[in-house]
Amino acid sequence: MMDLKKTSAPVNTVTYNKTSIEQPTGNIYEAITIMAKRANQINSEIKKELTEKLEEFATYNDSLEEVFENKEQIEVSKFYEKLPKPHALAVQEWLDGKIYHRDTTK
Repeated sequence: MMDLKKTSAPVNTVTYNKTSIEQPTGNIYEAITIMAKRANQINSEIKKELTEKLEEFATYNDSLEEVFENKEQIEVSKFYEKLPKPHALAVQEWLDGKIYHRDTTK
């Protein structure tokens, strides 16, 4: 699992150089497809991790009307809300050369 605290991915919208994005594959569409697949993987990893952390602090009750939001769950949620979006993380990984990809037709 990636260390989300150490990422250098931007939280806000950034304009990237098209040449640097397409350089590893030579094709902008192929590069975007690879990054999109990685963003989906990152999203799944983050969702799984968040669910596991929230479960640690879960308070179960028989009554459906009573919902308990404890302080720890709120803090965990706030941390994940402030993270860069999965697509920003994927683009940063791509630019840092951290995404393994290969052409399966070769």
